Amino acid sequence: MRAYLDHLSVERGLSRNTLASYRRDLDRYAGVLAEAGVEELGDIRSTHVTGHLAGLRDEGLASSSAARAISAVRGLHRFAVRERLVPHDVAADVSPPAQAKRLPKALDVDQVTRLLSVPAVDSPLGLRDRALLEFLYGTGARISEAVGADIDDLELDDEDTAAAILRGKGGRTRLVPVGGFARTAVRSYLVRSRPQLAAAGKGTPAIFLNARGGRLSRQSAWTVLHRCAGVAGLPVDGPNAVSPHTLRHSYATHLLDGGADVRVVQELLGHASVTTTQVYTLVTVERLREIYATTHPRAR
Repeated sequence: MRAYLDHLSVERGLSRNTLASYRRDLDRYAGVLAEAGVEELGDIRSTHVTGHLAGLRDEGLASSSAARAISAVRGLHRFAVRERLVPHDVAADVSPPAQAKRLPKALDVDQVTRLLSVPAVDSPLGLRDRALLEFLYGTGARISEAVGADIDDLELDDEDTAAAILRGKGGRTRLVPVGGFARTAVRSYLVRSRPQLAAAGKGTPAIFLNARGGRLSRQSAWTVLHRCAGVAGLPVDGPNAVSPHTLRHSYATHLLDGGADVRVVQELLGHASVTTTQVYTLVTVERLREIYATTHPRAR
């Protein structure tokens, strides 16, 4: 086990925190083996590994933690075979527990409306904040894409063809439409607010500026969202807290609720695979079930 951890540290370059987690997982495994009277690698059988997995489940360990623990064990046995310490990988056929599929958190339309109406439009920063939130919800942009966008990435002159260029993960670039509310908010910000903010800086092509005239950072954009969510009475702590991705999740969910094709939403979100986008269809199915349960006379 020490040799395997050294391998992870030196050759794989894992972080100190990850190594500490693997060490705890392997110490737990060693304890299980000791209780079973196993003292040598060659005496371990697949039943010991499956028994360890069952024990993790019985302890009520979260599926993510159990998966990591089994991953550490599987890695140990692969390492032992590569180093010719044992002839066979007894953990090869032991699969980690399936991870529970976490559904994205989406706001309903009324909640989004409350959130977007929070920033006051009688100050330069208020105009910027309103434009930022409208842009995030109106385009489905990631926060990093929004703060990374430049003036030249916008085409807002024609309402019917208003669009923005977004640069996403993996260097992928996409063109997305900008809806009427977002177009109005962004144009108002560009005319009435951005010149004042830009005067305090040294010149930057960024759309969204901070109070010093520089490009707005991701953290500052997140702070804007967090503050506005609190004022709107939306959760800012706990599992349902509004996060930087909340407006993006809501954008996708509301498009699908309105009848958009999943492959169109895939393109709008900039997902490389439609599989990534399909998680949002689970959200809409849950909503359909709720509507059915509350409205159909024989649903109960």
